[in-house]
Amino acid sequence: MTATTTSRMEASADQPKAPIIQLRQINKSFGPTQVLFDIDLEVQRGEHVVLFGPSGSGKSTVLRSINLLADPDSGSLQVDGVEFGPGLPGDTGVKRGGRLALRRRVGMVFQQFNLFPHLCALDNVALPLRKVHRLSRDAARERAAVALRRVGLIARAGHYPAELSGGQQQRVAIARALALDPEVILFDEPTSALDPELVGEVLKTMREVAETGMTMVVVTHELGFAKEIGDLNVFMEDGRIVESGPRGFYENCTSDRAREFLKAVM
Repeated sequence: MTATTTSRMEASADQPKAPIIQLRQINKSFGPTQVLFDIDLEVQRGEHVVLFGPSGSGKSTVLRSINLLADPDSGSLQVDGVEFGPGLPGDTGVKRGGRLALRRRVGMVFQQFNLFPHLCALDNVALPLRKVHRLSRDAARERAAVALRRVGLIARAGHYPAELSGGQQQRVAIARALALDPEVILFDEPTSALDPELVGEVLKTMREVAETGMTMVVVTHELGFAKEIGDLNVFMEDGRIVESGPRGFYENCTSDRAREFLKAVM
């Protein structure tokens, strides 16, 4: 190896890695009401990002902007360097992607489980594989079984949603997201629709997903869990990011409003 090659490799290693998700100056309104104001957020590959704050602060809208369930009115949304939002003035030569391409890379788990009541757990997981990845029925069901085994529900593969607890239904929804092999999974308050005794099993599954190195963006009120997994913690209020920080943020945040909120809920 030449000195020039070695030098080039060392320089490359020193360069910061580009974020897998980058939001710049994202704004969003519903009718006359603006709900997001100039949101800037970067998510690194393998990072676990937690969005928290009072109800109505815009957390879920940020999440839904990332996979275009809520189209930003302005600003840039880039996933792995590909632009999926309106973009910013002066951004030229940026590769643009479509909605379907984005959702192949970014999975989502909703507050409500959104399972089809007429399909068993296995087919609820398999259906998106057939629609999005165009797998055959047998191949989709085989991959779905792997995902259900991963969340500890292979024994419930033939059960319908009405035959499953809320926690089990949410774990099926997590399996459905995992089966698509996304690069990022978004979790929108995944435990808020559950009875308290069922929350633990879903959080356990999410911990296991986090331990695999999956990039995750999580909106949650479960701040004990957030402290455990959050590599980047983002406090929002009134459609704005008030403060963010790494592990230790909950003990060391400087914003009076963030401290006030944490004191009230923890």
